[in-house]
Amino acid sequence: MKRLIVALVTVCTMTVAYAQASKSAPNDTVQQAVEATVKAAKADPAARDGDLKATVKVVEANFLPYTDFQRTTRIAVGAAWSTATPDQQKQLFEQFQRLLVNTYALQLTQIRGQAVKFKIDAPQVGANGKDAVVQSDVSGLDDDLQVGYRLGLTSDGWKIYDIDMGGAWLIRVYQQQFASQLSTGGVDGLIKFLQAHNARVDQ
Repeated sequence: MKRLIVALVTVCTMTVAYAQASKSAPNDTVQQAVEATVKAAKADPAARDGDLKATVKVVEANFLPYTDFQRTTRIAVGAAWSTATPDQQKQLFEQFQRLLVNTYALQLTQIRGQAVKFKIDAPQVGANGKDAVVQSDVSGLDDDLQVGYRLGLTSDGWKIYDIDMGGAWLIRVYQQQFASQLSTGGVDGLIKFLQAHNARVDQ
């Protein structure tokens, strides 16, 4: 009986924590992530001047906490993820997350020093209540930029796992590239491919 009571208390505690994490709407998560990152980029002298490495650090500190790029990696890698060793999975995740951060940082350098405004639309939540799409509009540039975000509901709240920049969802783009690399070089070949791309930012 005592064990049953402990189990019930544990389940109730987890349910309450999950419900509290769910209170923040997915569009709130996107707004917080974007505003925090842009604000930090404008406050950093090097990032404000368009330095990519400085902007990468800003994205890592301010945007990554709102993401679930582990999920992004699993989806983009596909079936090969389940056959990869734990060490290979770790390398795939670390290298792909780094590539995603570099990509987002590069986009962020394009709006440096400009008085941009962000309009975050209401979320489109899936039937299961655990997936959502949030569209946003960035104005104040030469051309308005539409950016979409896919989010999943986790025990820590809504997390971004896919981004649509320039009319293409990143996961779909990388799925095609990864499939080509996996077919010729396997998982290790894909890891080397990601490392080579990230090395360009370090130069």
